[in-house]
Amino acid sequence: MQVYDAGRKLWTTTGEEQEAAKKDFFEIFKTLEGQLGGEPYFGGENFGYVDVSLIPYYGWFYAYETMANISMEAECPKLVAWAKRCAQKKSVSESLVDEKKILGFVHELRKRLGLE
Repeated sequence: MQVYDAGRKLWTTTGEEQEAAKKDFFEIFKTLEGQLGGEPYFGGENFGYVDVSLIPYYGWFYAYETMANISMEAECPKLVAWAKRCAQKKSVSESLVDEKKILGFVHELRKRLGLE
């Protein structure tokens, strides 16, 4: 839930509130990156439950970057490498939502919320 809430604040806020949201967001993702360590997956050598739970957020990275003017790769390079590694799995690549569709969805939500 923390990942979702932190990500949502990136595209629903502006100014100082968004800057605080960025700090919180990266704190969470850097904690996850620390848990990953030097392993290929959160379960070590095996793709597992934590990977399955987190990989859907990879599709949201583009929207987060676009809406909050951030760089996931610059801030969390190990996590981005993990996501790219996961996306090489057929089961993952076939289930991820296109990042541009997610960005379009975010714009539509912002309009409905009166933010655009």
